Amino acid sequence: MQIRRAKPKLLIVTSLTLALNACSISDWYNGYYAERAAIIKDQKDSHAYYEAESPQMKALRKQNDAYCTELASKPENREPRAGYPNGVFNSGMYNRCMRERGTLTYDAYASMQAEKRRAERRARGEIIPGG
Repeated sequence: MQIRRAKPKLLIVTSLTLALNACSISDWYNGYYAERAAIIKDQKDSHAYYEAESPQMKALRKQNDAYCTELASKPENREPRAGYPNGVFNSGMYNRCMRERGTLTYDAYASMQAEKRRAERRARGEIIPGG
């Protein structure tokens, strides 16, 4: 007799647990899954951007990367940040150096493309300036 009572109780507890957990599936999809998918897409786009370069551009990028990394890592160029007594890598200086030397980083390229799309939308009247 006790086995027969345990089965309906177990079924009710299991179904309630599943119903309550179903509410968090949308949170998982919109949070974890969407963020992970965006990161993977960005990594693929970045990889495609760098792989599309010519061998000469790759060699120039390698030279520029070494120079700009050394420049941005120097103690006098490091950015002060709380908790880091020696400062942190100056990524803004690195990106500017790479851009000025003719080898845009993927992040700079992507932000330039986004700005172009915003400018096109403004020109079409989809975005109201200042509003």
